Amino acid sequence: MAQSRIQPGAVIDGFTIGECVHNGGMATLWSVSHPGIQAPLLMKIPRVAEGEDPAAIVSFEMEQMILPRLSGPHVPACFATGDFARQAYVVIERIRGQTLYKRLADLPLAYEEARAMAAKIASALADLHRQNVIHHDIKPSSIMFRSSGEAVLIDFGLSHHNHLPDLLQEEFRLPFGTAPYTAPERLLGVRDDPRSDLFSLGVLLYFFTTGVRPFGETETLRGMRRRLWRDPHPPRKLKPDYPTWLQEVVLRCLEIEPVWRYPTASQLAFELAHPDQIKLTARSERAKRDSLSTVWRRRFNRGLTQPKPKSDVAAHLAASPIVAVAVDTLEGAPALNEALRVTTARILATLPSARLACVNVLKLGRITIDRTLDKEGHNKHVERLVALKHWASPLKLDEDRLSVHVLEAVDAASAILEFTRANHVDHIIIGAQQHSGLSALLGGVAGKVASEAVCTVTVVRPPRLAAQAVELDGGKRNTASP
Repeated sequence: MAQSRIQPGAVIDGFTIGECVHNGGMATLWSVSHPGIQAPLLMKIPRVAEGEDPAAIVSFEMEQMILPRLSGPHVPACFATGDFARQAYVVIERIRGQTLYKRLADLPLAYEEARAMAAKIASALADLHRQNVIHHDIKPSSIMFRSSGEAVLIDFGLSHHNHLPDLLQEEFRLPFGTAPYTAPERLLGVRDDPRSDLFSLGVLLYFFTTGVRPFGETETLRGMRRRLWRDPHPPRKLKPDYPTWLQEVVLRCLEIEPVWRYPTASQLAFELAHPDQIKLTARSERAKRDSLSTVWRRRFNRGLTQPKPKSDVAAHLAASPIVAVAVDTLEGAPALNEALRVTTARILATLPSARLACVNVLKLGRITIDRTLDKEGHNKHVERLVALKHWASPLKLDEDRLSVHVLEAVDAASAILEFTRANHVDHIIIGAQQHSGLSALLGGVAGKVASEAVCTVTVVRPPRLAAQAVELDGGKRNTASP
């Protein structure tokens, strides 16, 4: 392939080359147009001239394989690819705007702005991981935002796809990536753990809120290996006003051992969406790095240095879902609430990394002016939060796996559905109405949730109703209990 062929006005497979948008170290980006495609387009072409890095070719092959398999708002749409036999390229959607790299001059960002930004990136990572892809190059220049607000991840040349050959792993021994954002396990050849992306996001969040990279600017392999045993300075050492909840999130993402980080990007996004629900640990108040004795033990007697079995991205995500249970805290539903608790306990028993969100809807009147206090002068919202915690206490969950939420809404079903969509809930547990009958179920809150939810829904009935079997026999209705 002759690089000189690529010039404005050239036509490749029906795509007319426009201006050169970016001339990078591994590829060039050109604006292109096609008579059958109305969307603005970019063509990415690898640098393959004499003396170019051979890793550029391999990473481009990975991007060619991965991009056509991705979909959704958090990745650029892929329209075409060309092979190396004639002209290698990928044509993708051109997303208007700048990458986060352009924000470096504004650092450090306000805490709330950084929180909202990181929550969107975590949501994008969650969607990517559900498609069996680990990005492995999360950094400011790999992140853009649509005009509608969603974060978009770009540059998949270093990515790992769970169902495709990992060419970078097969052909090279050194870890490829951007040194300041590289997770410790990557230095040991581990490329199949999605929590590596959470480490990189933790680096980015630390950097964007302090203005300092947690591991410095070093690009040497020796310098990078220090993060296998050395933790960064806590943000509160650099900025005394740093929020404790934000330090909790950042330092959890930056844990050296992947098992101590958030299990999934969805759970990280959930935390960032509900900072008031974050359970604080000793991480949140730390002002010093780990002691030298701890670092010494970590360096010479660490589990991370031991061989790990290959992980399955899909299996890892399936073992760490977000489960929401809709609980009626009003009197008159003790049997149903107990059935909900039993069902929830059974589900969580098989999912030790699952997170539980207990949800209650405080219904508002369509016309009447609602009061925040009940007849006894108690705050209804607070009372329901307390009731939800009381309901969940027998489950004996660790605090960082449990949160409670009171939603104020006119339509209970719509409020539950919106909560599950916004928080990437994987499984909803909800109680059926006290009366039986399929038509009654489909017409109520549980029925609407079950029919419209984009995730798994378990509808629970009280034991008395669940134990009844109704049959029609010769026009007679017989009820039997097992």
